[in-house]
Amino acid sequence: MAQVTKSDAEWRAQLSDEEYYVTRQAGTERPFSHPGFPKEAGHFACICCGAPLFEQDAKFESHCGWPSFSAPGGEIDEHHDTTHGMVRTEVRCHNCDAHLGHVFPDGPPPTGLRYCINGVAIEFVPAQEG
Repeated sequence: MAQVTKSDAEWRAQLSDEEYYVTRQAGTERPFSHPGFPKEAGHFACICCGAPLFEQDAKFESHCGWPSFSAPGGEIDEHHDTTHGMVRTEVRCHNCDAHLGHVFPDGPPPTGLRYCINGVAIEFVPAQEG
């Protein structure tokens, strides 16, 4: 996919207020505020640009309040984050630089990672039949 660059006004016109706050201003949705995702085959894409980010089979229930994945299924970028008095690794969409969430070293095998992703930053795309 080609890099997506839009003006602030274009992002505001495309996204809901919460999607804009999370993805463009590195905000966080309230835990347990996003409705559940389908369980069928498919993947999760960036709400901003549609880039595939996580596969359904990497999703697991972490009980942390946000969708969790054990590994990315698309191109993401990781950045050192020291906001809010914490040291974390921020996860962003490689294609459009949308803030997605953070990755922590307390996930299940085989990766041991937990990609803790804001539900409003991703959308489910069902697998194509056929």
